[in-house]
Amino acid sequence: MPKRNLLLLFLTTAICIVAWMARDRTGHSHRFAEVMATIDRSYFESVDQRELFAASMNGLFAQLDEHSAFISGGQQKEFESLLDLQFGGIGLELSVDPHSHAICVITPVLDSPAWRAGIAAGDCITAIDGRETSGMPLSEVVDRLRGGPGTAVELQLTTVTGEQRSKSQSALPADGASEIQGQRQATRRTLKVVREVVKIESVLGDRRRPDGLWEWLLEGDSEIALIRITSFGDHTLADLQRAIDDIHLQAINSTAGLRGMILDLRGNPGGLLTSAVEVCDLFLENGVIVSTRGRAVAAGNSPPLDVRRATPGSLLAGIPIVVLIDGMTASAGEIIAACLQDNGRAKVVGSRSFGKGTVQSILPLGDGDGLIKLTTSEYLRPSMANIHRRPDADDASVWGVSPDRGCEIVPTGQTLEAVAAWRRVRDTVPVLQTPGTLPVEKVAASPATMLPRNIDPVLSQAMDVLQQP
Repeated sequence: MPKRNLLLLFLTTAICIVAWMARDRTGHSHRFAEVMATIDRSYFESVDQRELFAASMNGLFAQLDEHSAFISGGQQKEFESLLDLQFGGIGLELSVDPHSHAICVITPVLDSPAWRAGIAAGDCITAIDGRETSGMPLSEVVDRLRGGPGTAVELQLTTVTGEQRSKSQSALPADGASEIQGQRQATRRTLKVVREVVKIESVLGDRRRPDGLWEWLLEGDSEIALIRITSFGDHTLADLQRAIDDIHLQAINSTAGLRGMILDLRGNPGGLLTSAVEVCDLFLENGVIVSTRGRAVAAGNSPPLDVRRATPGSLLAGIPIVVLIDGMTASAGEIIAACLQDNGRAKVVGSRSFGKGTVQSILPLGDGDGLIKLTTSEYLRPSMANIHRRPDADDASVWGVSPDRGCEIVPTGQTLEAVAAWRRVRDTVPVLQTPGTLPVEKVAASPATMLPRNIDPVLSQAMDVLQQP
């Protein structure tokens, strides 16, 4: 993990228990060491010291806020992958089929080993390296598919077409064979796929083109661009800049031109503070982006305030922007929404955000085996209003980001389910085209009832806002 991804606010050197003990003035650290030594020496059974240490760390961090945590060495790689938005694997998004309980592919990642191997949405994984996946938790399947770049994994796949999926994997045909029962056809095949470093997309558009790339202009309203950011990681800024370049090219080829942009942050849990600041800076010519307030260095002193400001130059200057949020928009996503709202650069549509306004520093342990994720500061909007929702806060308290007046909309659960199903179809990466075939350059038009405006009420509200003078 690149060091620039680690927000080390008050320690840049390694942290270890010995150093903590040397600085301790209360004696608690020596008592902790004494307790550990006593257990190791006198407990009636042998105790794994690593497990004992991890349990003590979990108890220690339970006394802090819910966002501080000890990350063990075994969890460290997965945690760093989430921040880097990349991992070693084959590139599949998976789910459990609600009818057969099989592990099935939602979509392969574009240009991933799985995609190049011809694995497609709807394929089900029945075995990994000879071990059947029946009854295997989804998390274990994911762990088995991941691994070091250059290593291979053997998959047994089943493709089921028709109205019903198979309810018994044992009834499926042998490799390469097909079975037809009524209106269901199942085909089984075995593939060996070599793992690579797979990059997770965090910047998405309206729908996939047949070549797997994104259409950024809204179907049915091509004067409006849609950018969805699912999290803020190390390469989000570069991906967003490329998306805006593509939008300009697509708008040039459109007779309508570009009238506005919708930035969809619904469901975005946050990510790197630095990434959020960089994204805000893209759309501002000047002004405050966010302020972070840390711990007072001495009693009676005011906490230090770090103000991040925009630098000259902005993209999409003069193009109206609407930001979409909901109750799951948190942390870095709230920084973006609050920044653009307070600076008058965007209208905010949707429902009140989550209210997570604290910054966590990632601090490595001295031996490199484990991390400390510690809340070290809180952030404030450009207006200096509070974002963090404290445990005693209620709906009347100041926290989070709220939509602009007249722009609040809360869809029903049934509507959200319909939107999610519709979105999965539009996000699915198409099957890799056979070499030598001509690519289809245009996306087939959807019926009017399936256009974004008629499916997603929050998106529709944003489009209406952009039509206002």
